Amino acid sequence: MSAFNDREKGYESKFAHDEELRFKANARRAKLVGLWAAGLMGKSGDEADAYAKSVVIADFEEAGDEDVFRKLRKDLDAAGVEVSDHQIRREMDDLLVTAREQIMMEVKG
Repeated sequence: MSAFNDREKGYESKFAHDEELRFKANARRAKLVGLWAAGLMGKSGDEADAYAKSVVIADFEEAGDEDVFRKLRKDLDAAGVEVSDHQIRREMDDLLVTAREQIMMEVKG
């Protein structure tokens, strides 16, 4: 029975680790997409960083990506930036890949 318990603990540990990495990647993606949008809106430096943080905070409103998308869509529209929904979603997808790669490089050390 000990082997079964060890295997179960191993799976639980891997699941927890994978969830932590997923959380970190999503938060990193929100920051990166926030910086991307900030650039489109003409923000730079501290102003861009503050905007990126607001996107990270928006990501905690609900599960999934729609909270981030809605914030970006609303803010880009308010700034008069013409960008399609498809472009926003594609950037979000591309930056999630980038965020995962960055996190994995940090984990590997």
